[in-house]
Amino acid sequence: MKNALKILFVCLLFVSCQKKITPEDIGKLNGYWEIEKVSFKEGEDKEYKMNENFDFFKIDGNQGIRRKVRPQFDGTFLFNDDYEKVKVRFVEDHVYLDYSTAYAKWSEELVSISDDEMTIKNDQNKEYQYKKAGPINLLEDGEKTK
Repeated sequence: MKNALKILFVCLLFVSCQKKITPEDIGKLNGYWEIEKVSFKEGEDKEYKMNENFDFFKIDGNQGIRRKVRPQFDGTFLFNDDYEKVKVRFVEDHVYLDYSTAYAKWSEELVSISDDEMTIKNDQNKEYQYKKAGPINLLEDGEKTK
């Protein structure tokens, strides 16, 4: 019985240490994000070494847009007129990103976010782990600029 209580206490400790996402954290979504890894519900992971496309978020308050962009070697980004409208929704201890286009509506859960990492889970229980990205800017000699 003592061991069961110890295990229960440790589990509660892990759950309580998980950082809750607040409305103030939503501003961290703004910017360019690159997928690092996708975790599937079967326990498999797919790692991405390099991506051709980034996700760009621009959120003001609880709504904004998400757009796919393609980084260029000169530090700019290519994009088209397509984007998804995003609304941020708080339900108890969960935060959802509700997307809509002229053709579809869907939601994803914002599991965690920091200044340089975030995790989003879709309705198929795939977890997308992102890292904050910036422009890629290579000089003629191939050196990366800051």
